[in-house]
Amino acid sequence: MIELKHLCKTYSAPDKEIHALEDINLTINDGEIFGIIGLSGAGKSTLVRCINLLEEPSSGQVLVDGKDITKLPRKELLLLRRSIGMIFQSFNLLEQRNVLKNVCFPLEIAGVDRKTAEKKARELLGVVGLADRADSYPSQLSGGQKQRVAIARALASDPKYILCDEATSALDPNTTRSILDLLRQINRDLGVTIIVITHEMKVIDQICDRVAVIDHSRIAEEGKVSEVFTSPQSQIARDLIIPRDRAALDTRNGRKIRLTFNDAYSREPVISNMVLECQAPVNILFADTKEFEGVIYGHMIIELPADPKQADKILVWLKNSPVEWREEV
Repeated sequence: MIELKHLCKTYSAPDKEIHALEDINLTINDGEIFGIIGLSGAGKSTLVRCINLLEEPSSGQVLVDGKDITKLPRKELLLLRRSIGMIFQSFNLLEQRNVLKNVCFPLEIAGVDRKTAEKKARELLGVVGLADRADSYPSQLSGGQKQRVAIARALASDPKYILCDEATSALDPNTTRSILDLLRQINRDLGVTIIVITHEMKVIDQICDRVAVIDHSRIAEEGKVSEVFTSPQSQIARDLIIPRDRAALDTRNGRKIRLTFNDAYSREPVISNMVLECQAPVNILFADTKEFEGVIYGHMIIELPADPKQADKILVWLKNSPVEWREEV
């Protein structure tokens, strides 16, 4: 288990102090995939780098399996870091080494003999689907293949935890999907706890069990992915689920209503029923449906008619329906 308690990180600038993290409190349970999402500059990368002390917190505690690693002597910290693998957006492979030697690198640092290291590296390349590319060099690989090598390298030291810092941001959608499927398989088969840092909601809803939303250096909200997706409590979470700059939302000037569908109503013709019963048209500006843990959830943004009487009819209908809704401002 990883616990962050009152974690703060402050950088000193010539004319001011920059508070990158303020009073962060999180618990990441063993065996789960935990997402941390936020916009650029929110503090999420600083947060993940504080977990393995690549960034030293200004104050607060980082507890790994009950041990505050901010107080460990350097030798003990280096040993503990072997249990925390890390995957980066830019892959960070050694260009002068082939794929096999890249995966062997952390084993070499740990003092593992060459024969044992290469045997394990080949096994891990099989796990990530690159058994036939052991002799290739990074320049000969696609982005997705490079990230698979990076994942194999992160697994080389048998970590209990893997930190993914925007690990799919440089990849196309299909490759992203395959990498996330691989991480889910590793989590399921090897029991590795995975912490995913991202600015993309599609990454969170594909792979994560729980999520924390970070905004302006603080945790805005936290919970199960399905709960945050269907009932976001903070403005930043709502913006990440349905971005405010989505062009469709700015095409008209009428009042906008956001509908949230749970499993019971995601298959019902709600809009058709509304229009037929109210005899009033609505404009659908945005719609999205996702599946979490076998349950379907969805969001929809509609624009009310310009006629106030027709708009009121729809609002009355919504108030008497079981569908969750709120007016967008």
